[in-house]
Amino acid sequence: MIREIRKIKKEKGITLLAHYYQRPEVQDIADYVGDSLGLSQQARDCKAEKIVFAGVHFMAQTAKIINPASKVILPDLDAGCSLSDSCPPEQFRAFKEAHPDHVVVSYINCSAEIKAMSDIICTSANAEKVVRSIPAGKPILFAPDKNLGQYLIHKIGRDMLLWDGACLVHEAFAVDKLIKLHLQYPEAKIVVHPESPAHLLKVANYIGSTTGMIKYVKESQSRQFIVATEVGILHAMIKETSGKELIPAPIAENNTCACSECSFMKLNTLDKIFHCMIHEHPEVNVEESLRVQALAPLLRMLEISQN
Repeated sequence: MIREIRKIKKEKGITLLAHYYQRPEVQDIADYVGDSLGLSQQARDCKAEKIVFAGVHFMAQTAKIINPASKVILPDLDAGCSLSDSCPPEQFRAFKEAHPDHVVVSYINCSAEIKAMSDIICTSANAEKVVRSIPAGKPILFAPDKNLGQYLIHKIGRDMLLWDGACLVHEAFAVDKLIKLHLQYPEAKIVVHPESPAHLLKVANYIGSTTGMIKYVKESQSRQFIVATEVGILHAMIKETSGKELIPAPIAENNTCACSECSFMKLNTLDKIFHCMIHEHPEVNVEESLRVQALAPLLRMLEISQN
């Protein structure tokens, strides 16, 4: 299967982009693996006629918004996002209209409709930089992730009006189980994604994006790490941080898997990637007027990220 996928990629001139939360075997065959910021930059710069996006729907949408010349294909259209779903466009439109004087900063984990209603987009890797770029006297409406918003308020000291949305994957971590686990590994550093609730961030040694977490673990002198984000990141961490012990943070539910896994991210399989490359379907498109509206705040984000 891997051999055939590589053959088709070459024959058809396909670029395969994958998020860190994808299955290990999917990451291993991708042309680029990264977080939302890196994937947005890669999609923008991609010259391929076709992009297969091993991620979730909002990521493929973002690629199409940024790079309309490329045909964007998502292996499984059911690969959604709980955080994006927590912000329905019509409800958000009413919320925005109730606060017309606010600058709208939207986390990239949202639909094209939400992006189109935003002034600027951010990712977890550049959220602080984006918020700091807004003049101090200007009120900010931040959506859709309340946890990331609260983290930024605490870190920067900038008051913001928050939309009440959250990622189910990062909400699943149990702080009591995490503390108990840390008692077993007292030397371990706790690394946490800022989409996590505040009570989890309080016990973290490092808070950052997926790329930031990998960099921290790689450069740290410590040998043990408890990792609180989607378990797919461990594959890249293991490759980047040879010899270090990586322990997935526990979740609240008492089930057979002790770690937090995004079922949407795991919908993309080698078999689905193979067939979507053969048939060049399902394709992700964005209506042109909506695409143009959503493009402007994305370009502002990318510009700020370059400075």
